[in-house]
Amino acid sequence: MKNSTTGLLYWTLLQYEDWNVHIAASSNGLCYVGSRNQPFTELTDWAKARFPACTWIRDDEKLRPYAEELVEYFQGSRTSFTGPFDYQGTPFQLAVWNALCSIPYGQTQSYSDIAEQIKKPAAVRAVGAAIGANPVLIAVPCHRVIGKNGALTGYRGGIAMKEKLLQLEDDVRRPEGGILRAATTR
Repeated sequence: MKNSTTGLLYWTLLQYEDWNVHIAASSNGLCYVGSRNQPFTELTDWAKARFPACTWIRDDEKLRPYAEELVEYFQGSRTSFTGPFDYQGTPFQLAVWNALCSIPYGQTQSYSDIAEQIKKPAAVRAVGAAIGANPVLIAVPCHRVIGKNGALTGYRGGIAMKEKLLQLEDDVRRPEGGILRAATTR
């Protein structure tokens, strides 16, 4: 795993409606999107292992392009993210995270699907671990990965956040109310 030990790490708190999300970027791109309504310590705990000697700077302006894309996503007007990413991990993790970015908006795939896509069909559990280590929630859409039986499974941001993100995408795709809405309102 590649670690950045020097340099600057910029961060801000994105606040939009009932979403409070810490985001961070290096000079190379977005490197962290936190869980919904979690304290700043979620970000600092993550960064201690990956950016141990970096200088922290709160810079709302530098993070504005990333924050704007996230707000557009929450509003239902953005289905993919264009800003550069600076996620760091093992080659296996990077392969999984890149595969996540290919899952179309409003659709889901299973852990097995991702394992097949990266040509490691027997590595389903390792795929799950790599997904759990995804530092860039929402923009690297690990919320779109579900169990093979269709069940909502673990998510770093919690099942409620995963369900909310899937519901948002389902509502945008099907304004009349999609399958997920029908399933959760029974």
